[in-house]
Amino acid sequence: MTEEPINAEPVFDISSDDKLWAALAYFFSPIVPIIIMLLEDKKDRPFIRAHNVQALILGILMSVLLPIIATVTLGCGAIIWLVMWYWAYKAYQGEYVEVPVVTNFVKNQGWA
Repeated sequence: MTEEPINAEPVFDISSDDKLWAALAYFFSPIVPIIIMLLEDKKDRPFIRAHNVQALILGILMSVLLPIIATVTLGCGAIIWLVMWYWAYKAYQGEYVEVPVVTNFVKNQGWA
């Protein structure tokens, strides 16, 4: 009898197309996540859906909060976008991104 790790991510068939769309969702958020939600063949893919919902929420939060942070820090707050690019890179590598508050919120809502 084999034991599975408790925090193991579900294993799905992840294509290179899935990885590309997940990375684009982070890189061009919130525009690409909205487009993905309109594409019938993409929105039901588990890997894309997991990243897409996170990227949409992060994109909306960054669109609202980033101008405020950048104003207060004299433009240095824009470095936060580099974190989004890093998550895009991780998604392109086929890894699930664990965003501290957003990931738990998305999973509790059943969106991913």
